[in-house]
Amino acid sequence: MREIEVEVPADEVSKTYRTVIKRYQKLARIPGFRAGKVPESLVRSKFAKELRQEVLEALVSERFRSAITERKLQPVSEPQLLDLQLNEGQPLRFKAAFEVLPEFDVAGYDTVRVEKPKIELTDEEFESELSRLMDSQATVEPVEEDRALAEGDWAEIQFRGEIKPLAQTVTEEGATASEPPAEPITGEDVLIEIGGKNTLPAFNDALRGTKVGQELTFEVDYPADFGERRLAGQTVGYDVTVKAIKHKSYPERDAELAKQLGGVETWEEFETQLRERIGRRKKDALESGAKNKMLDELVSRYQFPVPESFVQQRVDARLERGLRALAQQGMKPEDMRKLDFGRLRAAQRDEAEREVRASLVVDRIADAENVAIGDAELDNEVLMLSIQTREPYEALRDRLSKDGGLARLREELRREKTSSVLYEKLAS
Repeated sequence: MREIEVEVPADEVSKTYRTVIKRYQKLARIPGFRAGKVPESLVRSKFAKELRQEVLEALVSERFRSAITERKLQPVSEPQLLDLQLNEGQPLRFKAAFEVLPEFDVAGYDTVRVEKPKIELTDEEFESELSRLMDSQATVEPVEEDRALAEGDWAEIQFRGEIKPLAQTVTEEGATASEPPAEPITGEDVLIEIGGKNTLPAFNDALRGTKVGQELTFEVDYPADFGERRLAGQTVGYDVTVKAIKHKSYPERDAELAKQLGGVETWEEFETQLRERIGRRKKDALESGAKNKMLDELVSRYQFPVPESFVQQRVDARLERGLRALAQQGMKPEDMRKLDFGRLRAAQRDEAEREVRASLVVDRIADAENVAIGDAELDNEVLMLSIQTREPYEALRDRLSKDGGLARLREELRREKTSSVLYEKLAS
């Protein structure tokens, strides 16, 4: 936080007072006096508060701008006026406290080294992605023949599971649970793939070789790191009924499917298109990770105070994105109002400060590298936003120009461009 003292000479204060008073004399409408003939003494007594406010508005802002220009300061937050003293016939004195961009040197930024990841798409990665895509196009159909469940089949089951108590006490009546029983786990028409990578071994072992209509009882010991917290580390006793045997049917990899999935004429063209798309996605993800590591290394090199106003702005932006996501997920406004916003803001602070610090470092490096965003680049980004948001281009650009969004967009594009320039320069 920077603080400056400003003083306006008494004669200038008096001159401003006279100018404001004369205007009030001309405009004031007071019974018993003709327009423009209201006595100065009456104006002073009747409009004392308004006169003082107008004198302050006339002098403070202009003198503050002159003071920061003389001192070559660039405030990045609204100034807070302190110890303001205004009395006619005396100098106007006040202090202004505000934040400025931190001073720091980014010397040595070009000595940072980052390992360039291997971005070539392997056959295994391509086949895995293709398998997931084909799986999404498959249909599950019933098996008509009378046979037992085999590897690769899908069992349609009905089940009820009871979570076994972890602790028991022994009484005269025998062993009893020391905690109330948990709610049972139930399911109807649930599909389980026999031998599937996401199927627990206990279910595979119990279901493999069974037939439709068969009823089973078995226990499953869930690992401590199981994804569903309710079941993690628990033992569950299941009663299961096999209702049907089903299998997945996959479409032919032909021209029709290629046109449906990719708008191309042959399956070979679609595979080429898919390989390129997956490759780009892998490249973008790996390079994004490498750039983040590079930025983390750069940020850790330079220590400087971060303007609190910037941090709070970034917290606001992160919180707004989070609330939009909750709204898209169906959270109602009345439920949002019940959220603990103090806790939410506190949780965002560390990451917000890191983002601000990174932005300031990148901005300084952008200056050193003479990185700039041309109007054509900016226009293209606005066009992309227009397409994504379905807002007419001219209306969007006009709105962004008025609310400062265009300048912020140019800043973000410059940072992205600087990050890419640095990555190409420093990665090896």
